[in-house]
Amino acid sequence: MMKSLLLSAFFSLSLLLPSVSALWPIPSNYSNGTSVVWLSPDVRFDINGVGDNNQSNNQNENEDKPNDKGKNQNSSSHDSDSSQDNSNPASAHAVVQAAVDRAYYTIFTENFIPWKFHPRHSDFEPAVTDGRVFIKTVSIYQNQTTSSSNSSSDNNNLFHPTDGELDESYTLLVTADGAVNITSVTPIGILRALETFTQLFYQHSHRGAGVYSPYAPVTISDAPVFVHRGLNMDVARNYYTPKDIMRTIDALSYNKMNRLHLHATDAQSWPLEIPSLPDLALKGSYRTGYTYSPDDLAEIQTYGAYRGVEVYIEIDTPGHTASIWFAYPELITAFNVQPDWDTYSAEPPSGQLKLNSTAVTQFIDALFADLLPRVSPFSSAFHTGGDEVNVNAYLLDDTVQSNSTTVIQPLLQDFVSNMHARILAQGMTPLVWEEMLLVWNLTLDSSVIVQTWLSDASVADTVSKGHKALAGNYNYWYLDCGKGQWLDFYGPAQSSFWPYADYCSPTKNWRLVYSYDPLAGVPDNATHLVLGGEVHIWSEQTDPVILDSMLWPRAAAAAEVLWSGAKDAQGQNRSQVEASPRLAEMRERLVARGIGAGPVQMVFCTQNGTQCALA
Repeated sequence: MMKSLLLSAFFSLSLLLPSVSALWPIPSNYSNGTSVVWLSPDVRFDINGVGDNNQSNNQNENEDKPNDKGKNQNSSSHDSDSSQDNSNPASAHAVVQAAVDRAYYTIFTENFIPWKFHPRHSDFEPAVTDGRVFIKTVSIYQNQTTSSSNSSSDNNNLFHPTDGELDESYTLLVTADGAVNITSVTPIGILRALETFTQLFYQHSHRGAGVYSPYAPVTISDAPVFVHRGLNMDVARNYYTPKDIMRTIDALSYNKMNRLHLHATDAQSWPLEIPSLPDLALKGSYRTGYTYSPDDLAEIQTYGAYRGVEVYIEIDTPGHTASIWFAYPELITAFNVQPDWDTYSAEPPSGQLKLNSTAVTQFIDALFADLLPRVSPFSSAFHTGGDEVNVNAYLLDDTVQSNSTTVIQPLLQDFVSNMHARILAQGMTPLVWEEMLLVWNLTLDSSVIVQTWLSDASVADTVSKGHKALAGNYNYWYLDCGKGQWLDFYGPAQSSFWPYADYCSPTKNWRLVYSYDPLAGVPDNATHLVLGGEVHIWSEQTDPVILDSMLWPRAAAAAEVLWSGAKDAQGQNRSQVEASPRLAEMRERLVARGIGAGPVQMVFCTQNGTQCALA
């Protein structure tokens, strides 16, 4: 009885507590007050002491096409710098100016009224009166002289830094009398700070009143826990337009994620155009137009670079390569074996690159000679796949004729070493799926990053071998799980697969995503080898129609784990009860910015504190 009374008192009190800023992801160090400051469209953004007041013009130019915001400009200063040339990265100043333009547009054109986060019919908005405190100037300083020895603000490394090379930390101060100071070592740090700044403000319901923040004074000192905070997006099993991909880049940037891993090819289709090998996409894609040209890829990578999101490519090999058969059948073994395709592959159609073929080596050389120089200006990494290699396929390979791992392993070693040598020669870092290291025991260059997906033990095993690791356990961070089987079943198989759950069911809800710790099971002396991780969206049952709602806000839950860490300052798992209203507000911001994110809770819950929490 006493426990019940205490809980009741706590829940009642929680409804009376003053609201706190709903920033997402939560900053490293943060404090706020309850004073109100306002922004008007004539606010100035000074960059290193130089003022720029073109934001109001940008707003007028874009207000009639909010869904295309930034899609055609990257932004205005990008175009003026001719940086669409993917071999000519733009200046650091252009990146900051573009970020300022986007922040301005977001605050004044894509904001929202936060009625869902206050009791029903309450008068929660500040009064629109004379004497309001307005922010006149947002002062932005890039202080390169404070850069640490392992950080770089050099323009040559701005768009394709190696992991850990780019300092994303920043400070943000907002005083009660309307002074704003943003400081960072790098343009990307300033970009992160401006994202936080946009989250402090709300639209007032009184037409023409402007936007306000009820949180002054604000003091923030922030930096990410993990350097690699990404999404792995399968664009081969279903086709996504460049606009879909760039909208996803926007959402990643809003959540301070910094990697988009494009799983660009697979057994089902080859949508990536390779000019020196034109038949690959011409014959291997699903249909004409469902491809990515070199210009498309350059635009996507450039778009990401201006938003602090490195876009890097995966060509999965030697498995998951059946689509190559349509152009080069002599390179593929065990193509589309029917009806027993599952003997030779994880998914239909079966087919893998031959392992002991001079023609395959020549193909890889030609592919990489074309692709790597084009993607390297805006990417420090290239992923060569390596998952789910099926040994039975090599029984049908005329260059191998064996499914013995003893026979296959040295051939696979040579195959991977050849690819990685070319990637390293291009100045890029190779990535592989965990099987290459943990199943096939390949000898990999010390720089190779291993992407794990099967278990927490995979992360620990990878770092125990001295390799850098990416986390992403499918039991937590596979966002396509829980939709049921996409396969059909003949009569005899129906009973064994009923009720047709997929292999990674159930659906990974945001609380499960949020509970995942990339460092689980990793010894303290090896945590530095865990660079971060990626959430995954495979496309067997995902397409552009449902992409946003499949990703968001669940990917945002992972974003906070990767930026802020899975543990709080006391070393405890972060509270779902504390995170829930902040994530619900972040969802509203995503929707206001044109991202079709799903709801976190119903409005009753967001309006009533902790009443939807169960003790």
